[in-house]
Amino acid sequence: MKVRQSILAGSWYPDTAGAVKREIDDFIGDPAVRSVAGKPLVGGIVPHAGWYFSGAIACNVIRSLTEGPAPDAVILFGMHLHSTSPCHIMKEGGWETPLGVLEIEETITGELCRRFNFRVETTERFTRDNTIEVQLPFVKHFFPEARIVPIGVPPSDKALEIARAAAEIARENNLTVRVIGSTDLTHYGVNYGFMPEGRGQAALDWVRQTNDKKVIDAMLAMDPSRVIQEALANHNACCGGAAAAAIEAARALGAEKAETIAYATSHDKHPGNSFVGYVGIVF
Repeated sequence: MKVRQSILAGSWYPDTAGAVKREIDDFIGDPAVRSVAGKPLVGGIVPHAGWYFSGAIACNVIRSLTEGPAPDAVILFGMHLHSTSPCHIMKEGGWETPLGVLEIEETITGELCRRFNFRVETTERFTRDNTIEVQLPFVKHFFPEARIVPIGVPPSDKALEIARAAAEIARENNLTVRVIGSTDLTHYGVNYGFMPEGRGQAALDWVRQTNDKKVIDAMLAMDPSRVIQEALANHNACCGGAAAAAIEAARALGAEKAETIAYATSHDKHPGNSFVGYVGIVF
Protein backbone atom coordinates (compact mmCIF):
# COMPACT_ATOMS: atom_id res chain seq x y z
CA MET A 1 0.00 0.00 0.00
CA LYS A 2 1.29 3.44 -0.91
CA VAL A 3 1.29 5.98 1.92
CA ARG A 4 0.93 9.76 1.85
CA GLN A 5 3.59 11.30 4.06
CA SER A 6 2.63 13.81 6.73
CA ILE A 7 3.95 17.30 6.00
CA LEU A 8 3.03 19.10 9.24
CA ALA A 9 4.30 16.67 11.90
CA GLY A 10 6.96 18.35 13.97
CA SER A 11 5.56 21.83 13.37
CA TRP A 12 1.77 21.98 13.61
CA TYR A 13 1.67 18.92 15.90
CA PRO A 14 4.25 16.53 17.41
CA ASP A 15 6.13 14.09 15.20
CA THR A 16 6.54 11.17 17.62
CA ALA A 17 3.96 8.78 19.03
CA GLY A 18 4.96 9.51 22.61
CA ALA A 19 4.68 13.27 22.23
CA VAL A 20 1.33 12.98 20.43
CA LYS A 21 -0.10 10.83 23.22
CA ARG A 22 1.17 13.17 25.93
CA GLU A 23 -0.47 16.17 24.26
CA ILE A 24 -3.73 14.27 23.81
CA ASP A 25 -3.71 13.37 27.51
CA ASP A 26 -3.27 17.06 28.34
CA PHE A 27 -6.05 18.09 25.94
CA ILE A 28 -8.50 15.62 27.46
CA GLY A 29 -8.19 17.36 30.81
CA ASP A 30 -8.74 20.87 29.43
CA PRO A 31 -11.27 22.56 31.75
CA ALA A 32 -12.39 24.96 29.01
CA VAL A 33 -14.00 22.14 27.02
CA ARG A 34 -17.47 20.97 28.04
CA SER A 35 -18.10 17.25 28.27
CA VAL A 36 -20.96 15.60 26.39
CA ALA A 37 -20.27 12.09 27.67
CA GLY A 38 -23.07 9.57 27.37
CA LYS A 39 -24.72 11.06 24.30
CA PRO A 40 -24.84 9.21 20.96
CA LEU A 41 -23.03 11.40 18.44
CA VAL A 42 -22.50 11.05 14.71
CA GLY A 43 -20.12 13.90 13.97
CA GLY A 44 -18.82 17.34 14.67
CA ILE A 45 -17.01 20.49 13.58
CA VAL A 46 -13.39 21.06 14.57
CA PRO A 47 -10.84 23.87 14.18
CA HIS A 48 -7.57 23.23 12.37
CA ALA A 49 -4.87 25.58 13.62
CA GLY A 50 -1.67 24.18 15.07
CA TRP A 51 -2.30 22.08 18.15
CA TYR A 52 -0.94 24.82 20.45
CA PHE A 53 -3.85 27.05 19.50
CA SER A 54 -6.82 24.78 18.80
CA GLY A 55 -5.73 21.20 19.46
CA ALA A 56 -7.68 20.87 22.71
CA ILE A 57 -10.96 21.75 21.00
CA ALA A 58 -10.43 19.44 18.02
CA CYS A 59 -9.21 16.60 20.23
CA ASN A 60 -12.23 16.73 22.50
CA VAL A 61 -14.74 16.90 19.66
CA ILE A 62 -13.22 13.78 18.13
CA ARG A 63 -12.97 12.10 21.52
CA SER A 64 -16.69 12.79 22.05
CA LEU A 65 -17.44 10.72 18.97
CA THR A 66 -16.20 7.54 20.67
CA GLU A 67 -19.61 7.00 22.29
CA GLY A 68 -21.38 4.03 20.72
CA PRO A 69 -20.13 1.39 18.27
CA ALA A 70 -16.67 2.02 16.88
CA PRO A 71 -16.87 3.40 13.33
CA ASP A 72 -15.63 1.55 10.29
CA ALA A 73 -14.68 4.90 8.77
CA VAL A 74 -14.34 8.57 9.56
CA ILE A 75 -15.35 10.98 6.79
CA LEU A 76 -13.36 14.21 6.99
CA PHE A 77 -14.41 17.31 5.07
CA GLY A 78 -11.91 20.14 4.76
CA MET A 79 -9.63 22.24 2.53
CA HIS A 80 -9.43 25.97 1.87
CA LEU A 81 -11.45 26.31 -1.33
CA HIS A 82 -13.42 29.00 -3.17
CA SER A 83 -17.02 28.51 -4.30
CA THR A 84 -15.86 27.69 -7.84
CA SER A 85 -13.02 25.36 -6.78
CA PRO A 86 -13.05 21.69 -7.77
CA CYS A 87 -13.82 19.05 -5.18
CA HIS A 88 -10.85 16.99 -3.95
CA ILE A 89 -10.61 13.43 -2.68
CA MET A 90 -7.92 10.91 -1.79
CA LYS A 91 -9.26 7.73 -3.33
CA GLU A 92 -6.86 5.00 -2.21
CA GLY A 93 -3.77 4.18 -0.20
CA GLY A 94 -2.96 5.39 3.29
CA TRP A 95 -2.00 8.56 5.17
CA GLU A 96 0.87 8.65 7.61
CA THR A 97 0.50 9.81 11.21
CA PRO A 98 2.97 9.54 14.12
CA LEU A 99 0.68 6.83 15.54
CA GLY A 100 0.61 4.76 12.37
CA VAL A 101 -1.00 4.73 8.96
CA LEU A 102 -4.69 5.48 8.40
CA GLU A 103 -6.01 3.54 5.42
CA ILE A 104 -8.49 5.04 2.95
CA GLU A 105 -12.03 3.60 2.97
CA GLU A 106 -12.03 2.72 -0.72
CA THR A 107 -15.64 1.52 -0.90
CA ILE A 108 -16.91 5.01 -0.14
CA THR A 109 -14.25 6.90 -2.09
CA GLY A 110 -14.62 4.68 -5.13
CA GLU A 111 -18.38 5.13 -5.32
CA LEU A 112 -18.13 8.87 -4.74
CA CYS A 113 -15.68 9.10 -7.64
CA ARG A 114 -18.17 7.26 -9.84
CA ARG A 115 -20.94 9.74 -8.97
CA PHE A 116 -19.03 13.05 -8.91
CA ASN A 117 -16.12 14.79 -10.56
CA PHE A 118 -13.16 15.12 -8.22
CA ARG A 119 -9.59 16.23 -8.43
CA VAL A 120 -8.12 12.97 -7.18
CA GLU A 121 -5.14 13.32 -4.87
CA THR A 122 -2.56 10.56 -4.61
CA THR A 123 0.15 9.67 -2.13
CA GLU A 124 2.63 11.56 -4.32
CA ARG A 125 0.49 14.36 -5.78
CA PHE A 126 -1.64 16.38 -3.39
CA THR A 127 -2.45 19.89 -2.26
CA ARG A 128 -0.50 21.12 0.75
CA ASP A 129 -3.27 21.70 3.29
CA ASN A 130 -3.58 21.61 7.06
CA THR A 131 -7.33 21.25 7.53
CA ILE A 132 -7.50 17.45 7.42
CA GLU A 133 -3.96 16.44 8.34
CA VAL A 134 -3.97 18.04 11.80
CA GLN A 135 -7.02 15.91 12.73
CA LEU A 136 -5.52 12.58 11.70
CA PRO A 137 -3.48 11.81 14.84
CA PHE A 138 -6.65 12.33 16.89
CA VAL A 139 -8.57 10.00 14.59
CA LYS A 140 -5.86 7.34 14.79
CA HIS A 141 -5.69 7.63 18.58
CA PHE A 142 -9.41 7.40 19.28
CA PHE A 143 -10.37 5.12 16.36
CA PRO A 144 -7.26 2.98 15.76
CA GLU A 145 -9.05 0.51 13.45
CA ALA A 146 -11.05 3.03 11.43
CA ARG A 147 -10.36 3.97 7.84
CA ILE A 148 -10.74 7.51 6.52
CA VAL A 149 -12.46 9.34 3.68
CA PRO A 150 -10.65 12.68 3.19
CA ILE A 151 -12.63 15.09 1.01
CA GLY A 152 -12.12 18.73 0.10
CA VAL A 153 -15.36 20.54 -0.71
CA PRO A 154 -15.97 24.17 -1.73
CA PRO A 155 -18.65 26.41 -0.18
CA SER A 156 -21.34 25.48 -2.70
CA ASP A 157 -24.33 23.19 -3.11
CA LYS A 158 -21.98 20.56 -4.52
CA ALA A 159 -20.59 20.06 -1.01
CA LEU A 160 -24.05 19.15 0.24
CA GLU A 161 -24.67 16.71 -2.61
CA ILE A 162 -21.41 14.93 -1.88
CA ALA A 163 -22.14 14.84 1.84
CA ARG A 164 -25.57 13.24 1.33
CA ALA A 165 -24.08 10.73 -1.07
CA ALA A 166 -21.30 9.78 1.35
CA ALA A 167 -23.85 9.04 4.08
CA GLU A 168 -25.99 7.09 1.64
CA ILE A 169 -23.06 4.99 0.41
CA ALA A 170 -22.07 4.19 3.99
CA ARG A 171 -25.60 2.99 4.78
CA GLU A 172 -25.83 0.96 1.57
CA ASN A 173 -22.62 -0.85 2.53
CA ASN A 174 -23.51 -1.29 6.22
CA LEU A 175 -20.58 0.88 7.29
CA THR A 176 -20.72 2.72 10.58
CA VAL A 177 -19.22 6.18 10.11
CA ARG A 178 -18.52 9.45 11.91
CA VAL A 179 -18.35 12.75 10.02
CA ILE A 180 -16.08 15.70 10.77
CA GLY A 181 -16.01 19.16 9.21
CA SER A 182 -12.79 21.15 9.63
CA THR A 183 -12.98 24.94 9.70
CA ASP A 184 -11.64 27.91 11.60
CA LEU A 185 -13.81 30.99 12.01
CA THR A 186 -13.10 34.71 11.48
CA HIS A 187 -9.52 35.55 10.48
CA TYR A 188 -9.22 39.10 11.72
CA GLY A 189 -6.47 41.70 11.50
CA VAL A 190 -3.75 43.06 9.28
CA ASN A 191 -2.29 39.57 8.79
CA TYR A 192 -5.49 38.55 7.02
CA GLY A 193 -6.49 41.82 5.35
CA PHE A 194 -9.81 41.90 7.23
CA MET A 195 -10.34 44.71 9.77
CA PRO A 196 -13.91 46.10 9.50
CA GLU A 197 -13.94 47.05 13.20
CA GLY A 198 -10.43 48.48 13.47
CA ARG A 199 -8.12 47.34 16.25
CA GLY A 200 -8.22 46.61 19.95
CA GLN A 201 -10.78 45.20 22.36
CA ALA A 202 -13.79 46.41 20.36
CA ALA A 203 -12.60 44.42 17.35
CA LEU A 204 -12.03 41.31 19.44
CA ASP A 205 -15.48 41.64 21.02
CA TRP A 206 -17.06 42.05 17.58
CA VAL A 207 -15.45 38.86 16.33
CA ARG A 208 -16.43 36.87 19.41
CA GLN A 209 -19.93 38.22 20.00
CA THR A 210 -21.12 39.12 16.50
CA ASN A 211 -19.25 37.75 13.51
CA ASP A 212 -18.31 34.30 14.81
CA LYS A 213 -21.66 34.01 16.57
CA LYS A 214 -23.54 34.38 13.28
CA VAL A 215 -21.96 31.33 11.72
CA ILE A 216 -21.96 29.34 14.96
CA ASP A 217 -25.71 29.96 15.27
CA ALA A 218 -26.15 28.63 11.72
CA MET A 219 -24.12 25.54 12.64
CA LEU A 220 -26.15 24.96 15.79
CA ALA A 221 -29.35 25.29 13.77
CA MET A 222 -27.91 22.56 11.51
CA ASP A 223 -28.61 24.75 8.49
CA PRO A 224 -25.83 23.97 6.00
CA SER A 225 -26.99 26.41 3.33
CA ARG A 226 -26.99 29.23 5.86
CA VAL A 227 -23.47 28.26 6.97
CA ILE A 228 -22.26 28.63 3.39
CA GLN A 229 -24.05 31.95 2.98
CA GLU A 230 -22.55 33.26 6.22
CA ALA A 231 -19.04 32.18 5.27
CA LEU A 232 -19.26 33.86 1.87
CA ALA A 233 -20.90 37.05 3.11
CA ASN A 234 -19.11 37.67 6.40
CA HIS A 235 -15.75 35.84 6.20
CA ASN A 236 -16.54 33.98 9.40
CA ALA A 237 -15.66 30.44 8.31
CA CYS A 238 -12.60 29.78 6.18
CA CYS A 239 -13.91 26.35 5.13
CA GLY A 240 -17.65 26.92 5.05
CA GLY A 241 -18.15 24.09 2.58
CA ALA A 242 -16.50 21.59 4.92
CA ALA A 243 -18.61 22.65 7.90
CA ALA A 244 -21.79 22.61 5.82
CA ALA A 245 -20.96 19.17 4.41
CA ALA A 246 -20.45 17.73 7.88
CA ILE A 247 -23.83 19.09 8.96
CA GLU A 248 -25.55 17.71 5.86
CA ALA A 249 -23.97 14.28 6.30
CA ALA A 250 -24.79 14.23 10.00
CA ARG A 251 -28.43 15.05 9.23
CA ALA A 252 -28.52 12.25 6.66
CA LEU A 253 -27.20 9.90 9.34
CA GLY A 254 -29.99 10.88 11.72
CA ALA A 255 -28.57 13.75 13.77
CA GLU A 256 -31.18 16.24 14.92
CA LYS A 257 -29.32 18.48 17.34
CA ALA A 258 -25.99 20.30 17.61
CA GLU A 259 -24.15 21.49 20.71
CA THR A 260 -21.10 23.68 21.27
CA ILE A 261 -18.46 22.16 23.54
CA ALA A 262 -15.91 24.99 23.29
CA TYR A 263 -15.16 28.34 21.71
CA ALA A 264 -11.87 30.25 21.75
CA THR A 265 -9.66 32.54 19.71
CA SER A 266 -5.94 32.52 19.08
CA HIS A 267 -5.89 35.82 21.01
CA ASP A 268 -6.53 33.82 24.18
CA LYS A 269 -3.07 32.24 23.90
CA HIS A 270 -1.22 34.82 21.84
CA PRO A 271 -2.72 38.31 22.21
CA GLY A 272 -2.34 40.59 19.22
CA ASN A 273 -4.16 42.61 16.60
CA SER A 274 -4.48 39.59 14.29
CA PHE A 275 -6.34 36.53 15.54
CA VAL A 276 -8.59 33.62 14.53
CA GLY A 277 -11.77 32.13 16.02
CA TYR A 278 -12.24 28.43 16.83
CA VAL A 279 -15.32 26.39 17.70
CA GLY A 280 -15.98 22.77 18.62
CA ILE A 281 -19.47 21.46 17.85
CA VAL A 282 -20.93 17.98 18.07
CA PHE A 283 -23.99 16.48 16.36
